[in-house]
Amino acid sequence: MSDEIVFYRLNAKVLERAEDIPESSKQVVYYSLAIGHHIGVFDCFRPMLGCSRELWSRLLGALPQGEARRKLEGLERFGEITVDRTHTHLLAPALAGIREDLGDDARAWIDQFSEALAAIDAEPAIYLMGRRLR
Repeated sequence: MSDEIVFYRLNAKVLERAEDIPESSKQVVYYSLAIGHHIGVFDCFRPMLGCSRELWSRLLGALPQGEARRKLEGLERFGEITVDRTHTHLLAPALAGIREDLGDDARAWIDQFSEALAAIDAEPAIYLMGRRLR
């Protein structure tokens, strides 16, 4: 079985309570969801994008040294990373900068990942979890 990189997108958050959340409390709820496991919130992820380790290595190798590359290299060091709103303005331009230097498969991956970054910008409660699978 070959190694693979998979990014999962937060699909839903399930609260352990039956009450509806009033609109006036939305920001408090977002904060609570961010600290979820402390208050009984479960994150539900759905696989959204994967690639081979070979493609991942090409992507990393094309990125210049800097924070964006360091963030994505965390997958190699730690086996998983999270990508949230604090990373979108770091990763999107870095990936756009290498897009044209790579093959069709890498460009397609960058396009899909960039769409996910845009979704995070639009809805801060969304985030991604990247994992190295063996």
